[in-house]
Amino acid sequence: MPQRQPLHLHVPEPTGRPGRDTDFSYLPLSAAGAKRRPPVDIAAAQTNDLAFALIRVLDDAGQAVGPWAPQIDAALLKRGMRAMLLTRAFDARMLIAQRQKKMSFYMQCLGEEAIACAHALAIGPGDMCFPTYRQQGLLLAREDNNMVDMICQLYSNARDPMKGRQLPVMYSSKKQGFFSISGNLATQVSQAVGWAMASAIKGDDKVASAWIGDGATAETDFDTGLTFAHVYRAPVIINVVNNQWAISTFQAIAGGEGTTFAARGAGCGIASLRVDGNDFLAVYAASQWALERARSNFGPTLIEWVTYRAGPHSTSDDPSKYRPANDAARFPLGDPIERLKKHLIQLGIWSEAAHEACKKEVEADVLAAQKEAEQYGTLADTPTQGTASMFEDVYKDMPAHLQRQRQQLGAGA
Repeated sequence: MPQRQPLHLHVPEPTGRPGRDTDFSYLPLSAAGAKRRPPVDIAAAQTNDLAFALIRVLDDAGQAVGPWAPQIDAALLKRGMRAMLLTRAFDARMLIAQRQKKMSFYMQCLGEEAIACAHALAIGPGDMCFPTYRQQGLLLAREDNNMVDMICQLYSNARDPMKGRQLPVMYSSKKQGFFSISGNLATQVSQAVGWAMASAIKGDDKVASAWIGDGATAETDFDTGLTFAHVYRAPVIINVVNNQWAISTFQAIAGGEGTTFAARGAGCGIASLRVDGNDFLAVYAASQWALERARSNFGPTLIEWVTYRAGPHSTSDDPSKYRPANDAARFPLGDPIERLKKHLIQLGIWSEAAHEACKKEVEADVLAAQKEAEQYGTLADTPTQGTASMFEDVYKDMPAHLQRQRQQLGAGA
């Protein structure tokens, strides 16, 4: 009988230390247009190959090629470009405001703008997004976006719609289909699946869209959500944003090199796609496909968006401590704004001059919104909500013991 060999625990190597190149070799690039686009009514198991591929539309010349190339008119393309430029300008201005101590901290989506902005243009009225803290593009891409309210929430000032009860960047807007962001990782997945199940039970055609980062896929809420989505064929899209870094941990720690994150959906019997998240057209097309599938009662879809977090995790983070300075330049998918710009110029509907003019326009819009928001104060220079507000919005009708406590505080009857 052979002697039993000692077992060895595999520990993923912590790539990305300063001075050491991050290994992106796990990410083989498919040629643009090379992957098939199945019908939306296909059985989930028949999408398994797409969980290990990379769906792309834009080629190096800026042309839209292949079966996933969406039918999208010039006006919507320009709107998508403006939304991405607005999101980037908003991030840049709010980063400066945080450094000026006008808010406690901020989180950018630098390099990831295409994902939220294209998805926002694909979803319909009444659909509900359950986002994480890097999908501000879902709000900013809307024509009725309200940057003043967003900035007031960041500043925790007197007009903060969350009344100072939520961390900065954790927005909430029922009107705009933007569910309250939770600081607890992955809770939004099970919430979105439950909302989608309720939508189906009511017999409407609304779809839920859940958002999660690559690192948070290790949370049990993610797996529970997948199970319920599969069993009940919930009309939900589960978006896994693989931006390569879960705070200071490379995505390999969460298993992204052993297999793809999209494969986790395939393993649960869910239609699964792996998409170039820096390709605006691929994001729009994949979002449309998943939305049509859900709305037609063919079940959920999990989409892994492969992208890159170009900035720090938050303003409390220093990425130079754990990833090399040339890391972003080495990421093979490029900048989403530059890629869409090349496509628009190639179509003859955009130019360098138009691009610069649009940048100046959105920067002016952000600055105007910031000035208006600062009339209600910032974290540094004004009191926030009155003390009476701490007793409000807990119960529909305030019970007697809270009324007494509020009176004892001197906050009024």
